Amino acid sequence: MNAAPKEKRSYRNISTVDTEILQKAYRLMHTAREMAKLYDEEKVISSKYVHSTSRGHEAIQLAAALQIKASDFASLYYRDESFLLGLGFKPFELMLQLMAKADDPFSGGRTYYGHPSVRREGFPLIPHQSSATGMQAIPATGMAHGITYLEQTGLLTNSKEKPIVLCSLGDGSVTEGEVAEAFQMAVLKSMPIVFLVQDNEWGISATGKEMRAMDAYEYAAGFKGMARIRVDGSDFIDSYLRMNEVFSYCRDRRGPVVVHARCPLLGHHTSGVRKEWYRGEEDLKKHLNDDPLPKLEKKLIEREVREAELQSIAEEAKNLVKNSFWEAHASADPAPESVVLYEFAPAAVTKESGEREPVGAEKVIMVDAALHAVDDLLKEFPEALFYGQDVGGELGGVFREAALLAKKYGDHRVFNTPIQEAYIIGSTAGMTAVGCKPIVEIQFADYIWPGINQLVTELSKSCYLSMGKFPIQALIRVPIGAYGSGGPYHSGSIESALCTIRGIKVVYPSNAADMKGLMRASFLDPNPVVMLEHKGLYWSKVSGTEDAKTLEPQSGYVIPLGKGRSVQTAEDTKVKEGESVGIVTYGMGVYWSKAASKSFPGQVEIFDLRSLNPIDWDGIIALAHRHGKLLMVTEEPLLNSFAESLAGRISAQCFQVLDAPVMCVGSLPLPAVPLNSELEKAMLPGVEGVRAKLEDLIRY
Repeated sequence: MNAAPKEKRSYRNISTVDTEILQKAYRLMHTAREMAKLYDEEKVISSKYVHSTSRGHEAIQLAAALQIKASDFASLYYRDESFLLGLGFKPFELMLQLMAKADDPFSGGRTYYGHPSVRREGFPLIPHQSSATGMQAIPATGMAHGITYLEQTGLLTNSKEKPIVLCSLGDGSVTEGEVAEAFQMAVLKSMPIVFLVQDNEWGISATGKEMRAMDAYEYAAGFKGMARIRVDGSDFIDSYLRMNEVFSYCRDRRGPVVVHARCPLLGHHTSGVRKEWYRGEEDLKKHLNDDPLPKLEKKLIEREVREAELQSIAEEAKNLVKNSFWEAHASADPAPESVVLYEFAPAAVTKESGEREPVGAEKVIMVDAALHAVDDLLKEFPEALFYGQDVGGELGGVFREAALLAKKYGDHRVFNTPIQEAYIIGSTAGMTAVGCKPIVEIQFADYIWPGINQLVTELSKSCYLSMGKFPIQALIRVPIGAYGSGGPYHSGSIESALCTIRGIKVVYPSNAADMKGLMRASFLDPNPVVMLEHKGLYWSKVSGTEDAKTLEPQSGYVIPLGKGRSVQTAEDTKVKEGESVGIVTYGMGVYWSKAASKSFPGQVEIFDLRSLNPIDWDGIIALAHRHGKLLMVTEEPLLNSFAESLAGRISAQCFQVLDAPVMCVGSLPLPAVPLNSELEKAMLPGVEGVRAKLEDLIRY
């Protein structure tokens, strides 16, 4: 193994592989071959749902699976069928997923074949991962990152086992930028992770030569501190010995390793992209010459295992596969009503508790309320971490929202990351899986887009596709909004994009008390929560935002997500006379609405949503019934926005009690907030924009 410079090899080696292990691998290879063969023969059934098989990759997968421990963690990819067999899963269990049956143990018929979610006694923990190529590298590295932290702090319950993470990848995926982010963090933090790269020289119909300038082994040389090794992935004995070496190294040295395993591709890319469509006879023959099964059979014969015994193993595998296939086929499909299950894990906070305005409390600005909330959480939960760009060290965040926390809790717990938004967000999936409670920050809302891939493909779907086995507890803080001529890359609003992502929650506090209460609730929620924090409200320096500064709630104060608050009421006489309006808003819109409503004394109720998903629909319905006229106020460009969508929903469901159309006010539909202060002002609705709409609505 090519180890990192100046490292002594303290890992343990074995020099041979027991015949009993070879026979077990032979049995499982035959099982995998018979499964692939039967899937081809019964295409009408098996190809109803797209799938890949492990044909050609069996040796390296079994070599890894037969040596990984139950105390370890793994993140697999869609061709790792033999790995699952090696762990002990039965063909019947895998076929239940192949056919999307109700008893599919991984997802209950929700996701593809070869996509495991495993939380089972005696097995390594395997969280949900998507089909998106290479995306599992960041959550897997997040697991290793979390293990490293738990080890450092003495919180790792199975520390004697020295757990490691195995991340399985296809070589084509290594060209993904997010794999580079994972490699970078793995060496930067010296994490116990093995990146097993299976290289069959194909990426669907594109050859390795077309896709890359170097293979994974050569690429890994650019990451200082990354050990690396080449393996003949078609030879079980070589694979077993080398994986033993790698696992021992990683377990002892607690450092990352890239394993580059050459494998033949003997099956189709997937059932939907068949090999004969793009591969010639010469290529197919070349790959067939490296079939792992006859290679292993030859080794067993050399060890004087009788051919009759080998034939018996083959027959048993064939019968097992055939019987399992038809048993799975006869199994029940999921009940249609089960489709709605597992979008979210049950909320931890369901009611407001704690003192919002304790006796003797002093007023606090929003940024300090957030700082104090995080401080309380880090103090109370030793498994909690806080990381992102510039939140550690001396600075403590560009808004000083983490000031002194790194000094108080240590650089291992509150720390800076590289400029890697994908890693910041995606690593929380792995952190959660190993028992950490991550709080992370994206420096500005405009820079969240590199992390959206992880938010959508990994975080948002994990609870649903794993049948609730792997909800992801992640609090993602995002400063947002136009303030002080921040310009086109520091001023954007992104809530509409976030609210289209199912499986995540979005909160948006508008004052210090709500900030503290929602911060705690978001942290305690077992689901991914994005907290949008308006920069213009942080210090209450913008004219008209003085009310964002409130008495500071006591430690432990919490507000349930999805519960709005009326921050200004209308006079009963105005309501009875039909001269009132209800405003539904959030963030800076609360303060524009307050200022604008001064022109209509007693006529305007302002309802602060505080949470955009889940949303306080009951509160909105009550507002519509009370006033009959509603105005949506948002800072976002209005066209196709969250605000317009909500207005449409209100109009449809409250039509009979409305006296006027639900109106909306927001920013101009432009691609960015301009730098010039006058142009910025011209784009935003501001107080005057809200006042004009109120006047139209009251006169309606």
